[in-house]
Amino acid sequence: MNDLIKKAKERDADAFTELMQSQMQNMYKAARSLLSNQEDAADAISETILTCWEKIDQLREERYFRTWMTRILINKCNDIRNKKENLFFTDETPEVEVKEEGYSDLEWNEALGILDEKYRTVIVLYYVEGYNTSEISQILEIPESTVRTRLARGREKMAAEYRQTGNSAKPDI
Repeated sequence: MNDLIKKAKERDADAFTELMQSQMQNMYKAARSLLSNQEDAADAISETILTCWEKIDQLREERYFRTWMTRILINKCNDIRNKKENLFFTDETPEVEVKEEGYSDLEWNEALGILDEKYRTVIVLYYVEGYNTSEISQILEIPESTVRTRLARGREKMAAEYRQTGNSAKPDI
């Protein structure tokens, strides 16, 4: 992967394309967890890819590529979410709640939806993306102790919400 990054920094479009394709699944999982629908996730990924291409020469060390790219993706997701919060829809159809047995993706997304953005981002980076607390600290540019605190508080809020809804299965977090 380091070779692809070096070539991409030299403006090799094929190497950059291959590099981005290798990261597509990771980007989709993170964007989909942070945003409410697939279209917004696709927009965030597209904007991330464009920004990465435009600014790849600003990447100092190749080994931090994924961290750098993830930080850009989170910023794009936050931008999209902030734009949506400022919109007002008058003809919106209410969503119908679907209950499934056990702990489903729908429940995971609902649980994430109750969290404040600062907790949701840390939970997604830790559980969906698989980053450790030190890496999350670097991505979000916050102290590692803050990451640990946000993880703990996010888990507590999700568990409290889960108990409140009366689900008998335990979440796998």
